[in-house]
Amino acid sequence: MLRSRGIHHYARSLALGLACAGAPLLARADAPPAPDAAAFNRSLQLREQWMYLTQGLAGPATWTDARQYRYRRTAPGGFEFVSRSVGQAGAVPAFDQARLATALSPLLGRSVQALRLPFSDYTLEADGRALRAWIDGGWMRCELGDAYRCARWSAPEREPRPRGWGVVRDLSVPADDTPQRSPDGRYEAQVREGSVVLRQLADGQTRVLARDGAATDFYDPESIVWSPDSSRFVVLRVVPGFARQVTRVETAPRDQVQPRVRTQLYPKPGDPVDIDRPVIFEVTGGRRIDVPTALFDNAYEITPPQFRADGRTLAFRYTARGHQRVRLIEVDAHGGAARSVVEEASKTFVNSWWYRAEFHDVGNRGEQIVWMSERDGWNHLYMVDGRTGRLQQLTRGPWVVRQIVKVDEARRQVWFAANGREPGDPYLQHFYRVDFDGRNLQHMTPGDGWHEISLSPDMNHYVDTWSRLDQPNITELRDARDGHLLDTVERGDASALFAAGYRAPETFSAPGRDGSTPIFGLVVRPTRHDPTRRYPVIESIYAGPHDSSVQKKFWPFDSQSSNERLIGLQALADLGFIVVEIDGMGTMNRSKAFHDVAWKNLGDAGFPDRIAWHKAMAARDPSYDISGGVGIYGASAGGQNALNALQFHPEFYTVAVAYNGCYDNRMDKLSWNEQWLGWPVDASYSR
Repeated sequence: MLRSRGIHHYARSLALGLACAGAPLLARADAPPAPDAAAFNRSLQLREQWMYLTQGLAGPATWTDARQYRYRRTAPGGFEFVSRSVGQAGAVPAFDQARLATALSPLLGRSVQALRLPFSDYTLEADGRALRAWIDGGWMRCELGDAYRCARWSAPEREPRPRGWGVVRDLSVPADDTPQRSPDGRYEAQVREGSVVLRQLADGQTRVLARDGAATDFYDPESIVWSPDSSRFVVLRVVPGFARQVTRVETAPRDQVQPRVRTQLYPKPGDPVDIDRPVIFEVTGGRRIDVPTALFDNAYEITPPQFRADGRTLAFRYTARGHQRVRLIEVDAHGGAARSVVEEASKTFVNSWWYRAEFHDVGNRGEQIVWMSERDGWNHLYMVDGRTGRLQQLTRGPWVVRQIVKVDEARRQVWFAANGREPGDPYLQHFYRVDFDGRNLQHMTPGDGWHEISLSPDMNHYVDTWSRLDQPNITELRDARDGHLLDTVERGDASALFAAGYRAPETFSAPGRDGSTPIFGLVVRPTRHDPTRRYPVIESIYAGPHDSSVQKKFWPFDSQSSNERLIGLQALADLGFIVVEIDGMGTMNRSKAFHDVAWKNLGDAGFPDRIAWHKAMAARDPSYDISGGVGIYGASAGGQNALNALQFHPEFYTVAVAYNGCYDNRMDKLSWNEQWLGWPVDASYSR
């Protein structure tokens, strides 16, 4: 994320770089004036000047019960946290913000303003008398009763042992070996000193069911799961991966003069990962059942095994090392036999990133499983027959299911987010509902924009917040039965922001490298854009294949979201540039073929599409001047992209600022790189 101070450091670097690289261009009579100290100061102040010029721009809602929900909205000078009930005419304060600000100030060592509380969301405790929020890198708990009191807070429950990038346990942290009680309350299972122990609570009798745990092949005490009928439990036996440590020097710690050395568990591509194998133990007789591993013998990871409702089987999702094969594995809990219920395979990658790995076992019975797959070239929903493995496609077409939102088992419907089905920008997120048999697909968010919804606990209502780059937030309460509008909860007013000079970014599309596939981006021009002048162009890039990055929502200032980049783009543009963002091929949320461009090819970063897009915009807009080359900047994967722009396309990109980049993918984290570059590590990493 680009913070206000950071963006201007890079803006200055880019501005000076372009001035040096493109001196003849900047010297032209039709070029904008070179930025001076006053221009930099105006840009530095832009966020503060514009941040609080809107009213009623609401964030996504959170339901507190079946009738009441809460949300944050903009107000003159800051933000209000409010609450509202279904049928209620207006919102009321969720708590006393002035009193909370007074309680927080001494704890944080600075003055806190009521309309500028240092958090955007919070967790309300069950009785409603206290809230918890993440502030300044730690949790705070604030009582909301007669006396508002705040204190630093740590979770009372023990945190699970951390894992480096999810695949290597940090064995330097003791595992939580708390005994796990059976559902019927008669037994406790525990891993103790390498042994699996079962204790009968009535008489305290203890039996050791396994004694062969060792440091190189141990039982994970945090993995114990009981069957619903208390007749058996499963525990993972683990061959630990390579605990690679990365060492850093913190040169200027805040709490001491001398530097501090820090280490971090950091598995890298190709490193051995933890190998997990389920072992089942029966309570009666203590029989041990080692599950055969042939169907998951080369695991990147398996999800924690879970017993089905009848206790006869357990299931887990297996992702093979290299991400080219995924299986849903079912295990006979009585005999240990394993079978593959459904399998995904690809010559490139099976996308298991974030929500794409989700599935839902209807009723936890193994008879029907809601599954996502790109097997027809687009990510869609399928219903799997758990006994035969047969798939019935629930959604289809040249559009993308983004995630499963809710499986309503009572009504036998799936709620999901998707993009590309509605006319216009194919990246705009909408929400839909479809029956278990694939019938009655219903669009639930009709507004033309980017939508975020929150379903009530009883599934009777939902709050829909939507916007576009040129459309301030609208928040609506709708009936979940048919989607009809019940109330417009908030309608954002940004008239003062536009009056102050804000210009909504332009959405632009042009054919990519193949001459036909539309490539989408946005264009930010200076506040005082003069169409008779010629402006150098800077591209903000993030081509990580795990998402698409061009912003679609209105609110440009949200410090809790990557949407904050928009104000950074505007501040940079006001120094005398046109600034753009583009989603080229190789990024997510389009077709499988569009995404596959990234496979073992991260150096591509969609540059052929980006260059074609730039040229199309230059042909359309005379003020869009790419004759002296294009500047580019980015962070993390975007840092690598920015460097590669100069390395692979120096004829087009002439200046770059790259920061926090993964410049050598063999040195970066295991999880992200093996998803897109595969395993074992090969020449694609060094390329």
